[in-house]
Amino acid sequence: MKFRPVNLVKRYCLFALWGFAHLCLGQTTTLDSLRNKINASEKDTTRVVLYYAYGSELENTQPDSALYYFDLAKALSETLNYERGKASYSSHAITILNAKGKFREAMGIAQDALRLYEILGNQKDLAVAYLNVGSEWHYLSDFQMATEYYLKSKKIAEAIGDNRLQRITNNNLASIFINLKEYRKGKQYAEASLQIARELNNEYAISSSMFNIATAELYLKQYDAALKNYTAIEEIGIRTEDYILILDGQLGSADVFSATKSTTKALDNYTKVINLSQEKEAPEYEMYAYMGLSDLYLNTQDYTNAKNSIEKGIALAKRLESQFEMKDLVLKAAELAEKTGKYKEALNYRKQYEVLNDSIVGEKSKANINLLEAKFEAEKKESLIKQLEAEKQIQQLRLKQKSLWNYILLGATLAILLFSLLLYRNYLHKQLLQQQRIADLEREKYLTAAEAVLKGEEQERTRLAKDLHDGLGGMLSGIKYSFHAMKENMIMTPENLQSFERSMDMLDSSIKEMRRVAHNMMPESLVKFGLDTALEDFCSEIGHSGALQINYQSIGLQQDNLEKTVAIAVYRIVQELIGNILKHASAKIALVQVANNNGQLTITVEDDGKGFDTELLPKSKGIGWANIQNRVDFLKGNLTIDSQPDKGTSVHIEFEV
Repeated sequence: MKFRPVNLVKRYCLFALWGFAHLCLGQTTTLDSLRNKINASEKDTTRVVLYYAYGSELENTQPDSALYYFDLAKALSETLNYERGKASYSSHAITILNAKGKFREAMGIAQDALRLYEILGNQKDLAVAYLNVGSEWHYLSDFQMATEYYLKSKKIAEAIGDNRLQRITNNNLASIFINLKEYRKGKQYAEASLQIARELNNEYAISSSMFNIATAELYLKQYDAALKNYTAIEEIGIRTEDYILILDGQLGSADVFSATKSTTKALDNYTKVINLSQEKEAPEYEMYAYMGLSDLYLNTQDYTNAKNSIEKGIALAKRLESQFEMKDLVLKAAELAEKTGKYKEALNYRKQYEVLNDSIVGEKSKANINLLEAKFEAEKKESLIKQLEAEKQIQQLRLKQKSLWNYILLGATLAILLFSLLLYRNYLHKQLLQQQRIADLEREKYLTAAEAVLKGEEQERTRLAKDLHDGLGGMLSGIKYSFHAMKENMIMTPENLQSFERSMDMLDSSIKEMRRVAHNMMPESLVKFGLDTALEDFCSEIGHSGALQINYQSIGLQQDNLEKTVAIAVYRIVQELIGNILKHASAKIALVQVANNNGQLTITVEDDGKGFDTELLPKSKGIGWANIQNRVDFLKGNLTIDSQPDKGTSVHIEFEV
């Protein structure tokens, strides 16, 4: 059973800038009060906002009048060169244009708004503009472009913490995955959208999320659950007097009834959808209803009504430029022609289907065309045999026909097998590319987050080091000076004097320890003299302590042309690796080598310690290796570890600078 593809819910994202007018007005207003404000307004930019607000109030009941006021707002904005007013036209006008099926016109407006918001808009404006452009690509069945713009919007929405935009992008991505037949993943996105919608307590948002969940359940043959959700959507539409929600619920319920062979109920619901969509000028819903009816009539072998429904659906798909739906409709036309023995007509429809299918999802299939072409040629041969039946060659022609059929069937079978293998290979390749693209986007998001964390960590280290050195260090030095002054002015017994001296020694030790901690948190030499000097000082300090003998070597670091963030990351990596040697390796000698060779920076740290089994490293719960790996990822580098028990350890890191 074939069902309509789910792209109706994309309309919910097109109200994202509706709050602009109400924000300027300060409150929701009636038509009369808006009209009075328009007449009384002396400021031209305020009139632009009022035109948008007035049109929005008319949007559900008088869409043509609403578009008239939106056009007035746009014209006045262009006269005033009011960029924000021009950009706002998109989110108001495309709602009406989409309802009328004018997707190409809506796409042009949405792209114009995006270009404006890239220059003058804030992050939320930009996220909405990406969302609107993605929706128009979705309407036009370009799922790859739609997904690209949805993900751009989702990234910004998550960054600014906008739950409403996150809900919309999740719901639209759910629709994409359902169109790609990944129903479980689509349902997961829709459920995430529904959770946010319920937190927002928005019935409109709840119903749009429920629609995608119901459609996924329909494809997964969870018919009872799907019907329950579709019925709930229709009830919300009746309660809120929203005809779009009513159409969503009725059309979805009709699909469920059709799938469960409840023919009478399905026919009744499809008829309701057609009547209401014609009344409200919603041609996309009328098209989907005819698609559902064509399936229903084909399954009940009512070929006359099936043909009528398919022809009406194709006419609407052409008008709406809905290539995805046109593909399904011409496939139904091919199936109908086959069932009625019109093989030439079936062949033409099948060719149209293959062209559309290739342009939409990129899969080419010629096997069915070859089979239909063979049937068509065989039909011509059969006609020739009938014409020559009275002649003596009739038996010979029949034998030739039999041989021809054998060759045709053999060739068609081989062609089907060959093209099936090619299709499967292409499918796997495209799935791999899609997954790789998603993985690249997720990695980019992870690296951005890691960069922010590392920068924040270093800023906090610097602040704490300064506070310790300037604040606490100054206080301790002041206390020491006060104690010296007290000693000069007091007479103490030998026992008290000895105790006093011990206290002064402890105070000196505290000052030294505080300075050591502050130095480790942000070495002064790194800030003043660069990475090479800082690493040399660090290794020398460890060597002088007697804990570990370190041989430090540097190549090409003397110019010190590294960015500060890179230099800090390298210093922390070496610091963490030496710390691990001191804690775990029981080593006596270590080598630290840092080299910069024409922009290729390498770090090598080796020791003669007890080593370890590197296969156990991923199971380690310590944060040391995690910190090292995060910084290597931040630098987009490669890390290699070579270690064996009792044979020491060698760590090698390299990256571009």
